[in-house]
Amino acid sequence: MSPLCWTSKSTAKLAEELTAQGHPVGSRTVSRLLGVLGYSLQANQKTLEGRSSNPDRNAQFEFINDTATQRLAEGDPVISVDTKKKELVGNFRNGGKEYQPKGAPISVQVHDFITDSLGRATPYGIYDIGTNTGWVSVGTDHDTASFAVASIRRWWRSMGEPVYGKAKTLTITADCGGSNGARLRLWKIELQALANDIGKPITVCHFPPGTSKWNRIEHRLFSHITMNWRGKPLVTHEVMVSLIAATTTKTGLKVRSELDRSPYPAGRKIKNREMKEVNLTMVGPHLGWAYTISPHCP
Repeated sequence: MSPLCWTSKSTAKLAEELTAQGHPVGSRTVSRLLGVLGYSLQANQKTLEGRSSNPDRNAQFEFINDTATQRLAEGDPVISVDTKKKELVGNFRNGGKEYQPKGAPISVQVHDFITDSLGRATPYGIYDIGTNTGWVSVGTDHDTASFAVASIRRWWRSMGEPVYGKAKTLTITADCGGSNGARLRLWKIELQALANDIGKPITVCHFPPGTSKWNRIEHRLFSHITMNWRGKPLVTHEVMVSLIAATTTKTGLKVRSELDRSPYPAGRKIKNREMKEVNLTMVGPHLGWAYTISPHCP
């Protein structure tokens, strides 16, 4: 097997090897010749689905699209939810570059040790597809289903109910895993409590495993938050909340954010008798990827 498969084929190393074989040449000439031969710098491209592809995948996408389109046409809310990447709070390096006076970059800690920080913050986001608005709860405890549903409840009381108070139902699109996973019992228990509180049935449509990048919140809300705070150290929770709330786009995105210091202990076990009390009806083409939880007392 050619050893070139296991070496770095940079223009400098190629020029060095050619020169050693009696063909004196510079790295710039090698770069130009590679261009003539049809070569260019290429990064890896994520296109192979692997074995995780499910035969019901396309049908589930169509079901999500049809359901969301119908509910939006009826004036009912459709929200996309997910947990953003956890962030270390403190004077640490934040990716990206921001304009500063020349030669005066912001000084941050050399090492990202959690012992030198204020802990980790967990942003849980809700993106309202119909109104192009977002809500982000910044939690300081565990990323549990209780925290996820508490964030949705906060969104409903602050932003959802004033707009959709007369809606007949609430539709949620979410990933298949994490704190809002399709198989997570606590997620369904907490949604039942939320449905009872707002007096409306809640329909949850999960994206198939491995397709979280298609969730609207990823490229309609989270990506813009990341761009807005690039190069800015998240020194405190308050700074983090302010940077999230200041996120805007040319299409009119508006975001609200609040700090949630409530405890959300991990490891809660849900018993079978508790699950039997959930008023759940399966819907959609794939059993378990979509369901409706109706309130006990509408």
